[in-house]
Amino acid sequence: MKIIQQRSKFFIFSGVLLITSIVLLIVWGLKPGIDFRGGVLTEIRFEGKHPDKIEFTNKLQELNLNDLTVQASGDNKMLIRFISDDDEINSKVQNKIKEAYPKSIVERTSFISSAISGEMKGKAIQAIIVAIIGIMLYIMWAFRKVSYPVESWKYGLGAILALAHDIIIVLGVFAFLGHQYGVEVNIPFIAALLTILGYSVNDTIVIFDRIRENLNKVQAKKNFEETVNKSINESMARSINTSLTVVVVLLAIILFGGESIQHFSIALLIGIIAGTYSSIFVASAILVEMWKRKFKK
Repeated sequence: MKIIQQRSKFFIFSGVLLITSIVLLIVWGLKPGIDFRGGVLTEIRFEGKHPDKIEFTNKLQELNLNDLTVQASGDNKMLIRFISDDDEINSKVQNKIKEAYPKSIVERTSFISSAISGEMKGKAIQAIIVAIIGIMLYIMWAFRKVSYPVESWKYGLGAILALAHDIIIVLGVFAFLGHQYGVEVNIPFIAALLTILGYSVNDTIVIFDRIRENLNKVQAKKNFEETVNKSINESMARSINTSLTVVVVLLAIILFGGESIQHFSIALLIGIIAGTYSSIFVASAILVEMWKRKFKK
C-alpha cells in the first residue's frame, strides 16, 4: 500500500478533525465535573425503579441549588451533583428527598472544596505535560543512534505531534458530549488521557522501531520515503489487530459495564482509535515530511 505517498490526504483529514475539535473546545469547552469545580455528590438508592428524572429534578429545584445536575445510575439509583460548601444545604437536599421518597436511602455523599478542586485541576495539567515531555525525551534517547537521514529528536517530535493529534480529538469529542448530553470530565477522564498517551506512543514506537531496523539495510537510507512506507506496511496488521482487541473489550464495558466507568471507557475508545490512526498515517508521515524539507534545503 502506498500510504506515505498519499500522506497529503491524511494530513487534510487530520486537519479537518483537529480544526473541528479546536472550534468545539473554543465555542463550548469541556464541562468540568465535581472534581474540578468543587461541590457535593450524593448517590441515592430507591426501592424498585428510580423515579422519573424530570420529576425528581423539579422537586430539588425548589431548593434553588447552584448548578444542579441529576443523573440516573442503573435501574434504582440517582446521582445528584450541585455546588455548595454549606453542609446545611446538603441536609435540606437529603430531607427533601426523604420527604418525597420515604423509602430512598442515601448511599454516599462526597464533598470537594473549591480550593482542593483547583489544586486537582492544576496537578492534572502538570501530569499531562510531564508525561508528554518524558515521552519525547525517551524517544530522542532511544533513537539516538539513528541520526541519518532524520535526526533522533525528529522522531520524538513526530511522536509528540501525533499524541497532540489524539488528545485534541478526544477533547473535542468530549466538548460536544458535554454540550449535547451533559457529560462531565473528572479525574478518571485525566487518567484516560494519560492511558491514551501511553498506548498511542507505544504503537508509534513499534513502527519507528521497524523503520530503524530497515534503515540498517543496504540502500534503505537513500530512499527514506520508500523505507518508511515499507515499515508501515510491515507493522500495520500488528497495530490494527492489537487495537481491535482493546476496542472489543472497551465496547463490552461501555455496553454492559457500570455507568461510573462508561465515560472513562468512551474516552479510551476514542483515543485508541485516534491513536492507531495517527501511529500509522500521521507520525511516520511527519517524519518523511521533515526529511523532504531537509532534503530540498
